[in-house]
Amino acid sequence: MKPKKVWLVTGTSKGLGLTLVKKLLKEGYRVAATSRDINMLNEEIGQHTQNFLPLQTDLVNNESVQTAIAKIVETFGTIDVVVNNAGYGQLGTLEELSDEEARQNFDVNVFGSLNIIRQVMPYFREKKSGAFFNISSIAGFLGTFPGWGIYNATKFAVAGFTEALSAEVKSLGVTATIVYPGYFKTNFLLKGSMRLATHPIADYKEARELEVIHDEQIAGNQPGDPESAASVFIQVAESDHRPLHLFLGTDAFNMANSKIETLKEQLSTFESLTKSTDFQLAAKK
Repeated sequence: MKPKKVWLVTGTSKGLGLTLVKKLLKEGYRVAATSRDINMLNEEIGQHTQNFLPLQTDLVNNESVQTAIAKIVETFGTIDVVVNNAGYGQLGTLEELSDEEARQNFDVNVFGSLNIIRQVMPYFREKKSGAFFNISSIAGFLGTFPGWGIYNATKFAVAGFTEALSAEVKSLGVTATIVYPGYFKTNFLLKGSMRLATHPIADYKEARELEVIHDEQIAGNQPGDPESAASVFIQVAESDHRPLHLFLGTDAFNMANSKIETLKEQLSTFESLTKSTDFQLAAKK
């Protein structure tokens, strides 16, 4: 029998990442899992098997990532599937958030994934196969959430570089998929996974109202099932035809459709203005 794939999943001490790791191990896959808190990860996974490699990794540090990737290859011989899942939510309007707060969110949500991609690609190129799943968010497709601008920007960045990656690696037998989850019943909206602006400004009514809605109405009532999402990851990874864009959850599906309809309407309404910016051919005499 062909051995099961080797998965690398980042951000696995809680949430969707942890659920995916548990599902993969249960189904006999070999799994390397990174976390900033390896003790929490070990407690969650419980008894270790030869199929599980926990790694305490600082994804923002390229040398730490390089060491982790080398350890995975040394232990399992290869890497087949990468899930860039690590990240956190940073709330606050663009005026409220400091340069440091914004950059920290980009460091983890964007540059951490780029470090993983940079260190994994030599192995994928060598064997002419591999799959990336880069976790964006529905907020990386639809950005009209007041107070979520920096987080949105990090997730739009994930979508953007993944589109480019998919084109860059196509002839190498490697695929790249942008995953846009909606609201899933994880601890993402809880303290520790979501950071608020250090210096909020009361004038931002819409942003404050949305914070309250997330805290009092959405948290704990998310419609998405992490177990079902984990099953989708495995199904797509085992497929010969992996999508570039993968939306997870009915809420994400509906919000994406709504934006697409708005775009189509505005393209049509302003078509003449859009095309008026081309150089105009001189009228024939």
